[in-house]
Order: sequence, then structure tokens, then C-alpha cells
Amino acid sequence: MPRKEVKRKPAAAASSPAHTPAAGPVSEDKSGAVTVSVHVKPGSKQSGITDVSAEAVGVSIAAPPTDGEANAELIRFLAEVLDLKKSQISLSKGSRSRDKLIRVDSSLSREEVLRRLQEAVG
Repeated sequence: MPRKEVKRKPAAAASSPAHTPAAGPVSEDKSGAVTVSVHVKPGSKQSGITDVSAEAVGVSIAAPPTDGEANAELIRFLAEVLDLKKSQISLSKGSRSRDKLIRVDSSLSREEVLRRLQEAVG
């Protein structure tokens, strides 16, 4: 008796991501809010965006990583870069890690957030 062929999905298509697929570190969560994956380098001389890679936005922060100072400076700095209020930016994940997930509660699209972050690299 011939064996029945079983078609399989490629590994990448089989898993369903928690975030909408996006080009780069900016995506949308289930509620439709824009999220940004950030890799923070605290204790730098000045705050700035160092790079925008496929995995995360590199941000150097001019605050020490103690008592939440670097997290507060990160929120303030990203609000300035994205031209938003501090209340529109929040830390979703990673309060004690260098890798963080930032939630942007505004009318900005995923593409617009990515464009503003890329313009700020330098």
C-alpha cells in the first residue's frame, strides 16, 4: 500500500508571533499599540540613538542604571525623539534588563515611529 504524503508548513510559518511581523524593531501588539524593542546602554556621556538594527534600537542613556534612573531617562529621551508626551511612552517589559519593550500610545503609525527613530541615529 502506498504511503500517504503529508504536507508540512515551513518552520517560520508554523509559529504564530505575539507581535505583527514588521521590518525592524518596531511592531504592533495585539491591542494595536506600537511597540519598540530597545537595547539600552546606561551610563553614557550623553543620551542618543546609536543604531536601528533588525532586532532592536540601540540607545545610550546618560543616567546610571540605579533606582530606575536609566528607565526614566529612556522614557524622557524617546518622548523627545518621537515628539510625544512622556505619558504616551511606557515600559512594557524589561525594567531590570538592558533589553526592553517600549509601548507607544499615540496615533503614530509603526512606519512613522521607525522613520523618526532612524532619523535620530547619530
